[in-house]
Amino acid sequence: MDVILWWGFYFLTFYAFLPGFISRMFGFRVFSRGIAEREISLTFDDGPHPVYTPRLLDLLKAHGAHATFFVVGAHAEKHPDIVRRMHEEGHDIGIHNYVHRSNWIMGPVSVRRHVVRTGDIVERITGTRPRYYRPPWGIVNVFDFIGRGKPQIVLWTALFGDWKLKVGAERLYGKIRRKLQPGAVLLLHDCGDTFGADPDAPANTIDAVGRILEDGKREGLRFVGIGEMMRQTKLNKEESKARSGGPSADSSEGIFQQGQGKSAAAPKTGPFKRTVVAAWMLWEDVFGWIFRLRPVGDGKSFHYRIIRYDGPAITLEDGGRIERGDRVLELHFVNKMMLDIGMTSRSEMQIAIRVIQSVKKALPLLAKELRSLPGGEDVKALYGISMINRGSEGLGFETFALQKGVFAWFTNRYLRLLTAIIHPQGRTRVKSHGERMEPRMLIMSRIKLMEWEKGSYSPAKARASKAEIEQGMASVGAAGYGDTEARLGSDGRTGDRA
Repeated sequence: MDVILWWGFYFLTFYAFLPGFISRMFGFRVFSRGIAEREISLTFDDGPHPVYTPRLLDLLKAHGAHATFFVVGAHAEKHPDIVRRMHEEGHDIGIHNYVHRSNWIMGPVSVRRHVVRTGDIVERITGTRPRYYRPPWGIVNVFDFIGRGKPQIVLWTALFGDWKLKVGAERLYGKIRRKLQPGAVLLLHDCGDTFGADPDAPANTIDAVGRILEDGKREGLRFVGIGEMMRQTKLNKEESKARSGGPSADSSEGIFQQGQGKSAAAPKTGPFKRTVVAAWMLWEDVFGWIFRLRPVGDGKSFHYRIIRYDGPAITLEDGGRIERGDRVLELHFVNKMMLDIGMTSRSEMQIAIRVIQSVKKALPLLAKELRSLPGGEDVKALYGISMINRGSEGLGFETFALQKGVFAWFTNRYLRLLTAIIHPQGRTRVKSHGERMEPRMLIMSRIKLMEWEKGSYSPAKARASKAEIEQGMASVGAAGYGDTEARLGSDGRTGDRA
């Protein structure tokens, strides 16, 4: 049952929920809002439809407006003349999968097939390959973020439920009118043949859009395709950067790029970051409840649980051996503690020192806890997985590479994703130090752990040298506190471990 719970938790969190949450909250590798003075992007999903899409194209042409159509490949295949007309009249064409199916219920290979097949269809009709992609319902999975050369993911600033007939043209117009602001990417539909939609709902959309186009013309607004919106955004950011001399971020890559100084002041948190941190803390509580984590001491720094080791057999320096199935004490950092360290440290060196000090304080408590646990005498080692691993030898840990395979691969990708979002310089660190970001297993034999309880562990060994910490800076600098907030180990679990 534990394994089943874990896999369900892992899938919903890592593959689906977390990427979707991050993309919506932070715009990580997606485009959902532009920076513009007069431009607005109307986008239409699910078509082309043989009746409603031509009517919509007539309306756009009459007003000299351009839009973006995210087409379903199967529909485009049936109506190539409509797709050709979109292209000839200057509209942008994006991909909306070959059929309207969620990326959460498809594997990465299936998603790729949908995207490639739809791209091939559009290219065959228009001679131009689509550069933009909107997954159905805006639902992304972790693989949608991975790899270059893929179409740019485009989400939206606002959507209006126009797939339901009961919304009505008048109410729909009012909802769109309230969101009619420069830079907005508005999501609408030109086809009602998908699951959950009403077939005749696009009639209301066309009526409302007609009035919106008239309002826009009176107010001096321009309706442009998503490509033009992205170009305007890039130009406006470059101009803003030139005027202020400050950093700017590519909106298609996310936010939270901060200054690069080695002694920079502790970063400030904005409302978006506070929201995602609050959600992350709630996620940690749920995780701890499901997997029955227990506190170390006051529980403010570390949690633990006893598990069966599921990695390759390992021989330790003292001659001990850890075999698959052996009981080990699995250590987890508390996210809030790691976040506090990151947000209140003046430099990356200080982060590293404080992490090592926290672990050092916890080891005697862990040893005492292990001695008092029922069956604790059968536990063979302290075990964890972490990006912050250099310098840990001075505390008595031995480090080992993760066994190559799907879990090791997921670990690395997952940590890079979290680094790019949570650490203030995360995106920059991933790019510049990505090759050094290597999560490793940290294992301390039971004998060494018990020496911490007795106070007999050598202070010389326990004192990590400055040189060791500096060697570990690549790990801390690239990973930072964000990387230790969640880990994926050799048994596939998330949650920071040592």
